[in-house]
Amino acid sequence: MQNQNPFFEDIARVASGAMGALSGLRAEMEAMLRQQMERFTSGLDLVPREEFDVVQAMAQKARQEQEALAVRVAALEAQLAALAAAPKATPATAAAKPKAPTAKAVKAKTKP
Repeated sequence: MQNQNPFFEDIARVASGAMGALSGLRAEMEAMLRQQMERFTSGLDLVPREEFDVVQAMAQKARQEQEALAVRVAALEAQLAALAAAPKATPATAAAKPKAPTAKAVKAKTKP
């Protein structure tokens, strides 16, 4: 039994060393991969998340203002179309219509 015990101990030691080497290799591979990704992303023209959020909020506000202005322009165009469609008063039709008395004329008539 003691002859097998050192043999198993050696195998356990070799397996333990191999596991340690593999974990070291794993950590080194992760570090290399992280370094490669950082090098790749630094070459891209990326913006930080905070700047992106600020620009997105500005764009959303501009879109809302543009939609409000579009509604306002549509209302003004409708008013303009209504004014253009209304019959224009000619001098002959303007003279035919009686004018409403002004406040000054009413006061002048009521004075004794």
